[in-house]
Amino acid sequence: QVQLVESGGAAVQAGGSLRVSCAASGRAFSNTNMGWFRRAPGKEREFVAGRGWYSGRLEYADSVKGRFSLSRDNAKNTVYLQMNSLNPEDTAVYYCAMDHGSPCVSWKISSFDYWGQGTQVTVSS
Repeated sequence: QVQLVESGGAAVQAGGSLRVSCAASGRAFSNTNMGWFRRAPGKEREFVAGRGWYSGRLEYADSVKGRFSLSRDNAKNTVYLQMNSLNPEDTAVYYCAMDHGSPCVSWKISSFDYWGQGTQVTVSS
């Protein structure tokens, strides 16, 4: 049984930094495509960042490029999303997700099979 557990969400001021984590059990991040998504109040869930396991390719949404970075600790089977220069528009529930390990990565929500429960990030101005 695959489980994803996010943590690290908090309330921060604009310009600050935060790192959220996603720990997995039941499947390794090293051989799956994984993504970070977020859902802001009143908006639909959107892609933030991801890593394709086959290519090792990292992908970021335009809105977070240069500010967010994704990393992984294989020994802990945990992925991290480092978020810098946060602004109020980054306020959202952040979710991590993984798929079954397709060699062809897609960042569509429907491509991911397993989801965490989310962690709240609130950025105040």
